Formats: sequence, structure tokens, C-alpha cells
Amino acid sequence: MSDLDLNQLFPFPLDDFQQDAIAALNAGKSAIVCAPTGSGKTLIGEYAIYRALANEQRVFYTTPLKALSNQKLRDFQEQFGPENVGLLTGDLSFNRDAPIIVMTTEIFRNMLYGTRIGEVGTSIQGVQTVVLDECHYMNDRQRGTVWEESIIYCPPEIQLVGLSATVANSDQLTDWISQVHGPTERIYSEHRPVPLQFLFCNRKGVFPLLDKQNQRLNSRLKPQRGDKNRRRSRRDGLAISYVVSQLRKREMLPAIYFIFSRRGCDRSVKDMGNLSLVNEEEAAQLKQTIDEFLRQNPDAGREGQVEPLYRGIAAHHAGILPAWKALVEQLFQRGLIKVVFATETLAAGINMPARTTVISSLSKRTDRGHRLLTASEFLQMAGRAGRRGMDEQGYVVTLDTPFEGAIEAANLATSKADPLVSQFTPNYGMVLNLLQTHSLDEAKELIERSFGQYLAGLGLRPQQQALQDLDAEITAAQTKFEQVDPEYLSSYEKLQQRLKEERRILKTLQQQAGDVQSKSLTLALQFAVAGSILQLKGPNVPVSDPLNAVLVNKLPGPGKAPYLICLGANNRWYIVTTKDVVSLRGEIPRLEGVDSLTPPPEMPPKPGQTRNGGPETEAVAQQIPGLAAPDIPPEVQEWQERVADITAELERHPLTQFGNPGTLIKRAKRLARLQRQRQEREESIRVNLARHWEAFLDLIDILIEFECLDGLSMKPTLLGESIAAVRGDNELWLGLAITSGLFDSLTPEQFAAACAALVMEVRSDTWTRYAITPEVEEALGGLRGLRRQVIQIQWRYQVAFPVWLEWDALGLVEYWAYGVDWTELCENTSLDEGDIVRILRRTLDFLSQIPHIPHASPEIRRLAWDASELINRFPVRDEV
Repeated sequence: MSDLDLNQLFPFPLDDFQQDAIAALNAGKSAIVCAPTGSGKTLIGEYAIYRALANEQRVFYTTPLKALSNQKLRDFQEQFGPENVGLLTGDLSFNRDAPIIVMTTEIFRNMLYGTRIGEVGTSIQGVQTVVLDECHYMNDRQRGTVWEESIIYCPPEIQLVGLSATVANSDQLTDWISQVHGPTERIYSEHRPVPLQFLFCNRKGVFPLLDKQNQRLNSRLKPQRGDKNRRRSRRDGLAISYVVSQLRKREMLPAIYFIFSRRGCDRSVKDMGNLSLVNEEEAAQLKQTIDEFLRQNPDAGREGQVEPLYRGIAAHHAGILPAWKALVEQLFQRGLIKVVFATETLAAGINMPARTTVISSLSKRTDRGHRLLTASEFLQMAGRAGRRGMDEQGYVVTLDTPFEGAIEAANLATSKADPLVSQFTPNYGMVLNLLQTHSLDEAKELIERSFGQYLAGLGLRPQQQALQDLDAEITAAQTKFEQVDPEYLSSYEKLQQRLKEERRILKTLQQQAGDVQSKSLTLALQFAVAGSILQLKGPNVPVSDPLNAVLVNKLPGPGKAPYLICLGANNRWYIVTTKDVVSLRGEIPRLEGVDSLTPPPEMPPKPGQTRNGGPETEAVAQQIPGLAAPDIPPEVQEWQERVADITAELERHPLTQFGNPGTLIKRAKRLARLQRQRQEREESIRVNLARHWEAFLDLIDILIEFECLDGLSMKPTLLGESIAAVRGDNELWLGLAITSGLFDSLTPEQFAAACAALVMEVRSDTWTRYAITPEVEEALGGLRGLRRQVIQIQWRYQVAFPVWLEWDALGLVEYWAYGVDWTELCENTSLDEGDIVRILRRTLDFLSQIPHIPHASPEIRRLAWDASELINRFPVRDEV
């Protein structure tokens, strides 16, 4: 096919990144396009559609949200003709054979489950390109795994076009897709067609947040001395009306005003008072559109929201009726809404460009506690500012709050986007679907192709390099022992250990003998008289062998032990303590003439002092008998001999012929340490790389326990095939509950309520005035034992998939199925309208799966069809 005429398709200049992406597609490659919000990424998806239509092939355009799918459907119907566009979401399906199919990413993943991975099944026959819009949703903690599975399972001949906000590791994402899918080109741009200016609003007005280079905090906003210690209170928050008036004065409307709570959004609408932000012409258009909407949907008007909408003010969050939110989006796109107070979900791809975004707080509450916004969250919201073709500049306004100020705002405004991380998590549906069409080994190969595995491999590269370095060290160390018999090393080391132990025992025996001798000497020396013969050796007598000496005099010492003045046979004076005396030779008569000796007067009277004797002491010194060292106790002498024997054995050991045994032993220990380190590193790498596969195997064991898998063939049983067709937070629990038979005798209305109990989670403080009927209560009560079993077995394997069995608010579902009016339903519960719709739509999504569950009874299928019909009416039904 020749390249399409771009001038004809897009009669305006294309940016460089758009041209590069188109060139990659024309070259038959897949493409990952990372560019800021509002930069024109969607044009790449549109080109892929034009190209497929020219080739008479099909395109799947996937989005993360049903609301975004509905919006894309309307856009593409207008652009390519209604007959060429179909829709597939959980509960909506029409024109499914059209060349352009818009769908949620989950639906695409589910299609791929239906055939062997890598092959083109009937559901994707003729598909040339799959566009993965908002591809950065891979970061979503709950649903990110869907994008990874879609990329892994997609046949390589199908082009993938990933459209993503800027992320820090788009090169890694591209490289991974190239490995698991096929040649892929990274198209990256940080250029924004409408540049952003970051501003900061405080009580003094609105000021540039950054310096002229947009690199650091504006010096005017730096805290002054004393500001850091100023205690802030909640009263310091800026009034909503003040902020909006500042924007209006500077002609910065329309604006999206992000507030991280539904109540906050609703309260802000109220706080605007009676202020009108529209002119007469805009007010007339608003009145006409709103009145027509309310005429067609009389139950859709929300108290406290209708009147402000006439004045160009609205709220947008998950608690609002979807139909009302769609009206707000439509009016905002037409420029008739001047400020919309929205939660951050509005930043997730919905086409609502504004001149200004206001980010009311730089922190938010999450299910993991209160935390600062991430750079990507901040940039995603900031990126909604600046309307292409309408504004020369977009504005991002951050506010001074009691908790954050200009410093935190500047840090986020100058931060780069966060990297994508893998959220890949095996689940029961994945296990059963893979094992239906693949062997265990093939499933393992697929699991190990995840982005998480790829990132783990990158993260482990330093460890793998360290492993290689250890291998080199081990090889070098082993060469030094090629000629050495390992037995020599072992026996020599054992002898060393024996020698060490014998020396320890000898030392103990010597200490014990010395202690006994010391005590007796101390006592004897207290009564010793001048002329007594003794032997000295201690800290105050610096000699190698015991010194024979004569006691001349005593001095008072600490306690009862005196200081001793002695004359040595070497004719030197010593002042010592009793601890310096190794023996007192009482059997030798004391020397005469000692009484007349006096130590040198210059010698201080304290231990450790020593002086030379003179001629008058020489004669006495010569009379001191030469005595042998004190007798060694027999047990000490025995151990000395044993130590000598082992020492001699070591000296003639065969190891000595290979060099210094001590050096060889050290090298051997180092080699053992290196081998141990290598084993630990290898195990660490194995555990990290096998994390997903270990989780997969745990799920297999659980499925075998519930007889969903045959433990021999590793193929799903009939029950397993049924559960494989279910999609939800915990497919095992949903499948077991539906096939339990406990719901078979319910009416369609009761069946709807029972199914809602399995898929919904509500806050503990939720209330409703509608009670479920006894039949529903009995059916759900019968599931308690099964639920307990699932929880216990999951806990044993440390698997944390939720096992919902909610009772609160079930009456809402049952009575809605009975036909209760919407307004009456809403008046009888604490839940917001948007929450009620979400519960009913989740129930509807589950009900729509049940007729397609293989081996399900005809009765259950009929109940599901009938229940779906009863609850799928406005405002639950998607109006597209």
C-alpha cells in the first residue's frame, strides 16, 4: 500500500513526533508514543484507523474507561461514519463487525484469552492495528496487569500503537514490547503545542511560581525569616470565590478546579454563592441545553447542581449521575461551563480541555494513608490546561494551603514524570485460561514475558554482574588448589582446632594453679620477715625468667597486702606487690645481714620502682642462692606435652609441602566464602525472577484443591472451564458461588441482589431503608461456609484476592429490579447517585457474563438475562 496523503488527511502542519510515529507505522513497526497531554497523540491513532481502512482491515481502539470508550465512539462516528464504528464494553455491544471497534482494554484481553497466545483467533480476524490509548494506565495498581497481558498475548503480526503520557522509562517499555511482541519504535516528545505557565495563588494574589528559566522557585515566593515558624491553622485556606475571582480578573477561565474529595467539590459549588460566570448569550445556550436534558431525563437533575449549572458552574466526580456528568462534559467542551470542580478522575483521558487548571492541594488521602502527589499525578492534572488552537498559553495554578506552600509546588512543577512500574499479577482467570490452551511449560514462558519480569531482570543486572565477578574470583582461587588434596586442608584445619582447644585448656589449668598459688603466697607474705628468699616475676619486674631475690622490708599497701622491698640476685632494688612473687622459699634459711640494708633514698616507695645496688649490697646479693623455677603442677605439665605433640604433628603435616599452611587455609576459607556468596546471590536472583511464576503455581494448587484443575493433566475441569469464563476481582469465588446451586430458585429480582453481594464493596457507614427478602438472605447465608473455606485456603497460600459477600445496600439492587423509581431509590440510602449507578453497573457487568459461562444451567442463564433486563434502565444504561 502506498502511504496515505497526509495533507489530505490532516490539512495542518504535523509535529515532528507525529511524523515520526506515522513513518514507524508505515514501516510496519509498532509504536509507543509518549507525549504530554493535549499534544496531539490521538492523531496517531486516527492515522492508524485511516491506514487500516485503506487496507480494508480493522482497528481495535482500546481505552481504560467505559466513559472514555463512549466518548471515542461518538468522536469516531462523527469522523468515520456511524456504520464504520462499533462498541464493546462490559454491558454494551453493537456493530461488533465494524472495521473500527472501540472497547475497554479488558475486553481486548478477554478476546485474546479465547485462543492460543500468538495465534489469530476468530474474534481478532482481519485486525491490522490495536491502539492502546492511555497506555500509562499500566501503572494502575488494580488494573494495570490488563495492559501487560494484552501486549504479551497479542499476535505479533498485529501492530500495537501505545499512546501514553510522558513517563520516565518509555525506552524500557519500548524495549520490552520489542522483545515480547515485535519491532517497536519509541516516539517521545516533551513539546507542548500550548505551553504551560505555573502560578501560585496566596492571599496577596497570583504570582509566577518559577523563575524565568522555569527551573526553580520564584525568589519572590521564598519563605521570609520567621515564616517557617509561623503556626498555620485551617483558617489559612483560601476561599474558593477568591481564587475564582482572581482567575476571572486575569481572563484565565474556563478552569478545571481539582479537589480530592466529592464533598469538597459539591461544597465548592455551593460556596460560589449566586455568582454568574457567563454572559447573556452563553446563559441562553445553557438554559436551552439544560432544559432539554431535564425534559428528557426528569430524574437526572441533582439537587444543588442544576441552578449553578445555569451560571456556568459545575461539579464532576464519581458520586454524580453518569448522565449528568456527560452533560457537564458536553457543556464544558462547548465553552459554556467556566469552572468545574472535579476530582482527579477527570484528568484520566476525558476530553475536557481548559485554559487553566487549579490544583487545590498537593497531597491527598489514599487507602494507604495521606501522601504528597506523585510527579505523574501532578503532571496529568496540569496537562489538562491549554486548549490547542484556542489558547496561546495554558495556566496551572497551585494554592497556598495550611499544609503545603510554594516550595512543594515548585518541586512538583519541576519534577520529571514517574517511571512505569509493573502491576502484573497472576489471577485465577489467567491460570485457567492459559492452561485451557497451553501446557504448563508454555504458560511459564508466557508469565516470564511480563513487563515486571523484564524490569526485574534490569534491576538484577548489577547482581548478575556481581555473580559473574564472583565466578571469576572462584575460578582464580580454585587454580591455587589444583594440586592440594582437600583432605590435607581438612585434617590440617582439624589439627589447628585441636591445638587451639588444648592451648585453651592449658591456659585455664595454668590460671587455676596460679590462682591457688597466688592466694597462699599472699597469705604467707603477710607473715614473711626480712631475709626470706623469694622469686619475682610480674608486671613490676621486667625479667624473662623468675628472679631470685631476698625480702629486705615491707611497706603498707592497699588492704592487707603489703608492698615488698626486695634485693635481687642481680644486685638491683625492686619495690613489688604480692602479685609479682611467684614463690616464697620458706625451706631456705633466711639470709643474715639484711636488716642493716636500706634502699636508695631517691627511690620512691611505690611498686614498679627499681634502682641499682651498691658495694654494700653486692655481698648480700651474692649470697642469694640460685634456685630453679617453681615446680609445675602435674596436670599442667601433661597438657604442655600434649600441646607440644600437636605442634610437632602440624610441623610435619603433608600440607606443608604446598607452601605456608596458614596462607593456604586462609585462601580455602575465602574460596568457601565466595562460593557461599555466589549461592546466596544466585538464590536471590532466582527468587526475584520466579516471583510471578511462584504466585502462578500457588493459584494452581488452590484451584486443584477446589477441583477446578486436574492435578495430573493440568487442564481445567468442567468447573474450571466455567470459572475461566468469569471476570472479576476473584474469579474462583464468583464461579463457585454461581455454580453452587444456591441461587437457582431465586426470582430475577432476588438473583440480581444475590449477584450484587458477590461483586460490590461499600463503606461500613452506608445505610439503606430497603431490606433484602428472606430468600436472598437464605441463599447468601448458605455461601458462608464456602466463603470461609476460600478465605482459609487463600490465607494458607498468602493469596489476597477479595472474597466479597456484602449485605449492606443489597436492598437497593433488589428494589431497583422490582421497578422502584430512581428518585425514590436515592432518597432511601446514604449513597451518592454515582455510587448507586456504579453498584448497579458492576452487578450488570457480572450478570452479563453468566449466560456465557460454559456448563451453566439453563435456569441460571435465564435468571441472568431477566435480571439484566430489569436493572438495565436509565440511568444505569449507558446512553451513547
